[in-house]
Amino acid sequence: MPLDFATKAQTLSLLSNRLRSARIAPIHVVTVAEWRASPARHAAAIGEALGTGPWIVRSSRLAEDGAEASHAGAYLSIADITGATLDDAVAKVIASYGEALPEDEVLVQPMIRDVVRAGVAFSHDPATCAPYRVINWSEGNDTALVTSGMGGRTWQQAARSPVPPPPELAGVIRLLDELLSLFDGRPVDCEFAVSGDGTVWLLQARPLVLARPPEADDVQAERLGHIERKIAQGMRPHPFLKGRRTVFGVMPDWNPAEIIGIRPKPLGLSLYRDLVTDAIWAYQRHNYGYRNLRSFPLMTHFFGLPYIDVRLSFNSFIPADLEDELAGRLVDHYIDHLLAEPALHDKVEFEIVFSCYTLDLPERLERLGEAGFSQADRKALSDSLRRLTNRIVHNREGLWRRDALKLDVLQNRREELLSSDSTPLERIYWLLEDAKRYGTLPFAGLARAGFVAVQMLRSLTAIGLFSEADYEAFMSSVSTVSGQLVRDRAMLDRTTFLARYGHLRPGTYDILSPRYDEAPDLYFDWEQRQPAPPAVQPFSLTLPQLRELARVLAVHGLEVDPVELLDFVQSGIELRELAKFHFTRNLSDAMALIAECGEQWGFSREELVYCDISAFRELYVGAGSPKEILRASIEQGQARYRDTLAVSLPPLIRSPDDIWGFEWPETEPNFITQKEVVAPVRGTAQPDQLAGAIVFIPNADPGFDWLFAHPIAGLVTAWGGVNSHMAIRAGELGLPAAIGVGEVKYRAWSAARRLRLDCAGRRVDVLS
Repeated sequence: MPLDFATKAQTLSLLSNRLRSARIAPIHVVTVAEWRASPARHAAAIGEALGTGPWIVRSSRLAEDGAEASHAGAYLSIADITGATLDDAVAKVIASYGEALPEDEVLVQPMIRDVVRAGVAFSHDPATCAPYRVINWSEGNDTALVTSGMGGRTWQQAARSPVPPPPELAGVIRLLDELLSLFDGRPVDCEFAVSGDGTVWLLQARPLVLARPPEADDVQAERLGHIERKIAQGMRPHPFLKGRRTVFGVMPDWNPAEIIGIRPKPLGLSLYRDLVTDAIWAYQRHNYGYRNLRSFPLMTHFFGLPYIDVRLSFNSFIPADLEDELAGRLVDHYIDHLLAEPALHDKVEFEIVFSCYTLDLPERLERLGEAGFSQADRKALSDSLRRLTNRIVHNREGLWRRDALKLDVLQNRREELLSSDSTPLERIYWLLEDAKRYGTLPFAGLARAGFVAVQMLRSLTAIGLFSEADYEAFMSSVSTVSGQLVRDRAMLDRTTFLARYGHLRPGTYDILSPRYDEAPDLYFDWEQRQPAPPAVQPFSLTLPQLRELARVLAVHGLEVDPVELLDFVQSGIELRELAKFHFTRNLSDAMALIAECGEQWGFSREELVYCDISAFRELYVGAGSPKEILRASIEQGQARYRDTLAVSLPPLIRSPDDIWGFEWPETEPNFITQKEVVAPVRGTAQPDQLAGAIVFIPNADPGFDWLFAHPIAGLVTAWGGVNSHMAIRAGELGLPAAIGVGEVKYRAWSAARRLRLDCAGRRVDVLS
């Protein structure tokens, strides 16, 4: 007969004679009424039953582990108690109940010794409600480290994984599976410890409260099987690519995680593919002198989760004139380097590949020698990169200058199109087509120039020609469109400012993200005008620096003089931002027209976000029913996005096995729920301002439960795991939260005034 959950103490008692995969320490239970009636008698009974200690005194309130809410961590547990401190410990635990009922219980157990790891485990992922076994643990003897929200590691594994978990976690997986069987498949949340001899100890088992019924194990297994086969196929050798294998990542190259999020809606995903990753990216690389990868889509997706094919990316950074055999060895080396240091997955262009010539390149190439590349190999790569870089940075004929001129064409064509009597569908089609040809294509080129510029600037510091102060002074002298926006906000009136910047929206590819001119009060306080930032100070070199730079450039065979080089560096950084500003106007205007058309045909933005942009292209080129075509696209997108929300994958997929089980990188925030909220940022120092705010606290400690008495909009913690107290509470309350974002992100985001917290997309956007 299946078991039913009861109080903490009663559930452990029920399991003590049934559980085979783990042990339960001896249990002694006393009710509040019994303890208050005769504390001395019950203290003596505890000593007789459990020995001399030390013990742990734990809460076991009737309302603690219910079917609707677990109240995990809401009440006290006090460890390392002896007879002398027992009275005080029990009193404190009862006091933590507030208005304690006579039937409420206190649980006392011996402390488990020789603990080597401990943590919490879920039978299902609270964020996706999918049957993933999620284990959050820490090494060492602190059984409360994870539950207090102070860190830990996280392993996630599909229910029917054919790949075994790490040996040290296998016992915990067996425990979860047995608990599911004993409780007739009801999702379960447990706390555990493992002693030095490998024994798994169950410390607590309670129902896991999910936002919706979980999907079946076989449904998940079928979906993951499709992904596994797709990845296995993609990792095979390809006749038109160099390199034996590949990996897939969310951050290398055009980093979709940053730009469209981990789980973008179908419209945003299809727009990003159409404008950048299906074709434009490869045309730009080839135009700039790299290998020809045209017709290769850079970004794939696994049931809507976007990933970059890293082998393809690394191929695209190989100069076109480099010999094939050397190119293949370079791609394999780059992939080996990434696999050895996966934390570099968002820094591949700076730390792994050699994609341009810099003044410190000879020194940086030495690591290729350590990897077995000959002097001739390194010279061939160096010469090739020098030729490619000279073509890019040339003062008069540099490719970046031609790309910069296209921005004027884009602007002129947009104005001509919008002033014509063309239909909304025509405008959508041509705004996006022009965005590719005269927007994202030159933007990709100028972004490449900007990368070369920053690499060149860094190399000036690396060889000692610039000091760190010089580097900072140069960067502060650059005038980007983003900096101009800040200055204009201080100087311009509302109407003029919005006419210039109104097309911007925090989620560039998200139709649900309002433009500045659609919700100006959401982003700016028009009653208070900020003081204008100080004027940009020009940068200049000393005469000795100019002479030395001229000498160094000549030695390295770079065909620019010092002034031309610095002009390129400054222009590369500035024009990259300007190009983005212009092409996003086309994109933003197109999305506004998509919303207008959708409204005309009876579809809201909340529905249109699920359609594919190809539906609007079909409406432009063919005769058909707009309602039928859009409805079919929306329904297909909604069905696919339900699958998207049920899948969890690691940021870097190194083998097909990673689909079934993986460890989350330590710095990856744990997003709770799949909701999205835009709200002001608040700390806890001003309780009267918490309503409707995203609240920042340092860790996921139960002491912050008073926050939930306020109608807060979201929660961010610096520390905490997916199974920490605040993660459990946020999941139960349906509160969007980012748990354990790390110190760097915490400092940056907590200093903002307003954020978008997008849990499904696993991203946070600073709005102001």
